[in-house]
This record gives sequence, C-alpha cells and structure tokens, in this order.
Amino acid sequence: MDGYRSGFACFVGRPNAGKSTLTNALVGTKVAITSSKPQTTRHTIRGIVHREDGQLVLVDTPGLHRPRTLLGQRLNDLVRETWSEVDVVGFCVPADQKVGPGDKFIAAELEKIARRTPVIGIVTKTDLVGQQQVAEQLLALQKVMDFADFIPVSAVDGYQVDALADLLVGKMPEGPALYPDGELTDEPEQTLVAELIREAALEGVRDELPHSIAVVVEEMLPREGRDDLVDIHANVFVERPSQKAIILGHRGERLKQVGITSRRQIEKLLGTRVYLDLHIKIAKDWQRDPKQLRRLGF
Repeated sequence: MDGYRSGFACFVGRPNAGKSTLTNALVGTKVAITSSKPQTTRHTIRGIVHREDGQLVLVDTPGLHRPRTLLGQRLNDLVRETWSEVDVVGFCVPADQKVGPGDKFIAAELEKIARRTPVIGIVTKTDLVGQQQVAEQLLALQKVMDFADFIPVSAVDGYQVDALADLLVGKMPEGPALYPDGELTDEPEQTLVAELIREAALEGVRDELPHSIAVVVEEMLPREGRDDLVDIHANVFVERPSQKAIILGHRGERLKQVGITSRRQIEKLLGTRVYLDLHIKIAKDWQRDPKQLRRLGF
C-alpha cells in the first residue's frame, strides 16, 4: 500500500503519568492494567492500533524511577532496552503535577537517544485542569529538552487521542502491517489474566503493598466436556504473612472481592465464563531475590 506506515512507539514518564490509560485509549480496549498506585506496569505489553494509513504498535513500559530493589533495577533496564528498539518515544507528563526532578532525570536519559529517535512531549490528564494550566505545563515541558513535537491529551475524555495517533504514525517508517488485522496485543492470554488479577488485588490496599504483589497463573484450561467454561488456577504472591492478611481481609472478604472483580474482566477478555480459583502464597523478599524473580517471570 502506497504511503502505509508501520512501526513501534512507547510511552515513558514517571510512575502514574497516565501511560497505560493512554495505551488503552489508543488501542480502544484494555490491554494494559491501570491503577492509582505507582509502578503498576511490570511487563512491556504491546497494544496494536490499526488504521487505514498505518499500524502503530504501542509498547507500554514501567515508569522509570530511582530503583531501591533488584526488581526496580530490572524494570528500569526493561525501559531503556525498549527505548533503543522503537521508532518514536512519547514522554508523558501529567497536566496536574509540576515538572519535577523525576521528569528531568528521564529527560536526561532520553537526550541520549533523541538524535536518532524522535521524542514527543505529551501533557496527559488535561481533563483534570483548566486550559491555562495546560498551556503553562506545555511551556514548562519545552524547557526540559528539545522535543520533535508537543501535544496535550486526555485519555479519559478522548481529547486529542486521534491527533496523537496521527502524530505517532507520521513518525513511522513506510512499510507493511506488522500484525494481522484485528489483533490488539501480542501478549499471551495467561499474562493478561495474571495482570487483571493483580490489578484487582491492588485496589484499596495500603500504599506499602503494591510492589509486593505478584500473580502467577498456574493453569488455564477449558472445563472437560464443556466449551463455555474455562478453569483458571492462580497464585497471588506476597512477601510477608502480614501482607497475606491484608489481601485476605476479614474472613477472606477482600480476596473474594478480588476474585469477583478480576473474573468479570477476565470473562470480558476471553469471551467465555470463567471459574477462578485464587490462593495467596508467601515468597519472602522476592523483589530482592534473583531466583524468585525468575520464577515469578521477571
């Protein structure tokens, strides 16, 4: 196809800058988990945007941060590795937070690739502030580094989401589609299921818990003799017995709610009814243990 463009883009920014929500808005469906807790994303989930004039493959990375654990270091390595492989980078800064040292730290890292890879400055969450504040944030962002382009967006109300897609596709090389039409992500279903369970487990827990939760789907099989039901057995891992008690809740009520919430999302994802069997296990200090990190998929 003449003039058809295809390639890879990724969003970077401080934790909780709206990268996953923006990925989901562009793809038009949920391919990345979102949470009010920072450092929610741990896998680089690819979302695929199909258009008449091109195909955009979005790589959603964890938020770059100063690491305090081996897991944190590995997540940062994952971000830098992704930057070196994409055609364009979108640097996300929320409209409702001042440009700070964390943003400058990321900008300094991005300067190293900006000569060969275009970097677009994106002011996210514009629905949370007035136009004046958006304008001020765009000016503040311009001072951070030399961007190839700027755009303010809101994934929540759809403001300029299509314009951002135009901008990203325009920076792609000419070439054929990389994925078949209709495919929205190349992540295995089991990974997406584990992420949806983790998203449900993150909701409403105290601030110290998010980084300590990992989910592994042990088994995912159609029920024997039935084509309308999938049995899923998964383990939710935490680091200490006190954390297990938080996830479990009074008489198991919290875990039950995690099951109900995640099952709804999983049924939507798989398009079938699901029996979900959840267990909580303790993997002591897994974020700092290379062997356990490998076992849990990092």
